[in-house]
Amino acid sequence: MASTFKIGDHVTWNSEAGEVSGTIIAVHTSNFDYKGYTHHATPSEPQYEIKSDKTSHIAAHKGSALRHDK
Repeated sequence: MASTFKIGDHVTWNSEAGEVSGTIIAVHTSNFDYKGYTHHATPSEPQYEIKSDKTSHIAAHKGSALRHDK
């Protein structure tokens, strides 16, 4: 079973620039438009919006791409 995350969780993920960390600011459980693309999400496979600690950039990722930051 995939890890579940909630708003306020601190997580890390890999990007082309290396490992990034940030805080979840939104959880999507249905399809949503973000930066010109439709992101597919369901209650069983949500997508998360995360604000980067370093740049304040907002990214959208599936839970499988995220890890809880210890």
